Amino acid sequence: VQLQASGGGAVQAGGSLRLSCAASGSRFKISGMDWYRQAPGKQRELVAYITSDGSTNHADSVKGRFTISRDNAKNTVYLQMNSLKAEDTAVYYCHSRWGNNWGKGTQVTVSS
Repeated sequence: VQLQASGGGAVQAGGSLRLSCAASGSRFKISGMDWYRQAPGKQRELVAYITSDGSTNHADSVKGRFTISRDNAKNTVYLQMNSLKAEDTAVYYCHSRWGNNWGKGTQVTVSS
């Protein structure tokens, strides 16, 4: 599974962004998918996870604000980010558990 993330940008606190991760390959539909993020000087952390059948889990820091989803017909996983905070500033990466593949990150910058 090859991955291409997009949708990052600069936004003010309280705003919203939707990240997309387009996957190539037939294994997408059976792969759990993750969104991770890495802020400057910090370790990469798991933000959200979705199973192949759509069950989700979100980090406590983003619960109620971020939502992971997937569209298997489009081979795409999404991260809807609402009520963004300055501490959400990071490079966001998508990851496929099948094959342990990483996409290039997309920068999200939230100004307060």
